[in-house]
Amino acid sequence: MISSIAGSDDGYRSRVYAEYVTARGDIPPSAVSALAPRAAYLRRIIRYHFPGDPDARIIELGCGHGALIYFASKAGYRNIEGVDRSREQVAVARRLNIGGVREGDLMEALSSIPAGSRDAVVAFDVIEHFRKHEITALVDEVFRVLRPKGRFLIHTPNGESPFGSRMRYWDFTHEIAFTRESIGQLLLSSGFSLVKCYEDSPAPHGIKSSIRWLLWKGIRTVLRLYLAVETGDPASHAIFSQNFLAVAVK
Repeated sequence: MISSIAGSDDGYRSRVYAEYVTARGDIPPSAVSALAPRAAYLRRIIRYHFPGDPDARIIELGCGHGALIYFASKAGYRNIEGVDRSREQVAVARRLNIGGVREGDLMEALSSIPAGSRDAVVAFDVIEHFRKHEITALVDEVFRVLRPKGRFLIHTPNGESPFGSRMRYWDFTHEIAFTRESIGQLLLSSGFSLVKCYEDSPAPHGIKSSIRWLLWKGIRTVLRLYLAVETGDPASHAIFSQNFLAVAVK
């Protein structure tokens, strides 16, 4: 999970992150086979949004127990690492023998990286834990460490979703939610040249997930119709999933 920026931790973060797995009532995976339910979605992110070069240098901030790192390594990425503040999460990664995961302060980890030395930075369910002034400092550091054309991948709660408040308040340490517009404001004003946002639609990989995907398409059509009736806008680019993915290019 995330780290605090100097002077900004009011004590609740240290309290919650010290027991992050226990306090959420999570049952940590006992073997990498338990990561299977997330495999299709994470592989889709890796396939479509990671750099094409398997030697690309990638760091994941707030990597948890390393699920994304595990599937990226299986996909051939050799230079991916992760840092997480939660000792419990890092301990789970070690029990699963997922390499490259270490405990540490997120901002300290970024500040130790030379400028222009990373091909991608990943923040999966991380930036919503920061306050606005902290987020701008984080984004500036990410921009600094990325190479030209490097990518910043962000997965975060979607304030545009009908259930956006569910994810906004899912975690006691969440501070904010984003929309495709607001995250674009943040990233483009911070120097990134391009920002694209993607819905968290189901990733078909079998009969059940394919049915979910078809049902999601139907639900999405109804939600677009609602917005069209209210505003006159067909909402073709609206994102309705509870979370979404933003990919920014330096």
